[in-house]
Amino acid sequence: MSWFNVDDDDDAPYGEYADHEVKARPNPKANKPRTKRRPEHADAVVGMVTAVDRGRYTALVPAVPKVKGGPKAQPERVVVAARARELRKTPIVIGDRVQLVGDVSGEEGSLSRIVRVEERATLLRRSADDSDRVERIMVANAEQMLIVVAAANPEPRVRLVDRYLVAAYDAGIQPLICLTKIDLADPEPFLENFAALEVPVFRSAPGAWEDDSPTGVLSQIRDTLAGKTTVFVGHSGVGKSTLINALVPEADRATGHVNEVTGRGRHTSSSSVALRAPTPGAASGETGWVIDTPGVRSFGLGHVTSDGILRGFTDLVPLLDACPRGCSHTEDAPDCELDLAIADGRLDAMGARRVESLRRLLK
Repeated sequence: MSWFNVDDDDDAPYGEYADHEVKARPNPKANKPRTKRRPEHADAVVGMVTAVDRGRYTALVPAVPKVKGGPKAQPERVVVAARARELRKTPIVIGDRVQLVGDVSGEEGSLSRIVRVEERATLLRRSADDSDRVERIMVANAEQMLIVVAAANPEPRVRLVDRYLVAAYDAGIQPLICLTKIDLADPEPFLENFAALEVPVFRSAPGAWEDDSPTGVLSQIRDTLAGKTTVFVGHSGVGKSTLINALVPEADRATGHVNEVTGRGRHTSSSSVALRAPTPGAASGETGWVIDTPGVRSFGLGHVTSDGILRGFTDLVPLLDACPRGCSHTEDAPDCELDLAIADGRLDAMGARRVESLRRLLK
């Protein structure tokens, strides 16, 4: 069984964007600065955006303890908000920390306004395809990306995982890999493709998501997610929603099956959502945030520069120091050190496949 299929369709166009993602078009003319002074909104409270639905944003506002001489204590609450008029061109996505004013009570029927988006630590982005320079902002402030892949049914796709890794490294996010359904196929040949990157890997088979599983893999994942915001990505049908339901039982994310004829999974998560994992990591005692995203079959990188793509191939980067100045590292690049390394045996068959994957993204 070959884990590397040159005919796979991971480079096919993704299609329409989802409602929870925000298009960020480059504006070469930019906007003229406004002279009108904007309000300070000193009374604004800060919340984290956990869901987006047709112009309405759900945000979690943390509890505020009572301070002597200060305002009374405030409980944690979920607030529904609209975007303030002055932010009409500012993208707001899941994971954003935002400032809210107006009715922030969280009572049923209440509506507040988002008046400011706080500075983001990270931004996970994609494009419709590799030729599209218009980026789509998926998630803000994620610290980790858990790439969920099935060992079989559907078949794992090396190039799709390559794309996730490039997007993660480009955003400054730590990637993790979770291999599901390892009872159906040996996962090691597939994982060999990424061994040199030293990405943490979790392996699971049926029953692994039970707390009393002898593998302890669910506890390992909880410990890794504790105290972090982790975005989950993966092809439809790989078991991503099943894992999230195990981590966050009240999430009740829909689960699907894989079509026996096409080998493709059915989309069950139709929109992104941030969920707080209620069970703390055993090691740290901290809870974490899980951001579930819809399953995809491709992941456009049209917004990523060549240097950004190389960040996902750190195993090959040391060789590039010997390349001629200005080398593009593509197939037709003269005297590229990658070709010389394949020819003289410094790169084995797996290394040659990694070079092929890199060059497909650099085209």
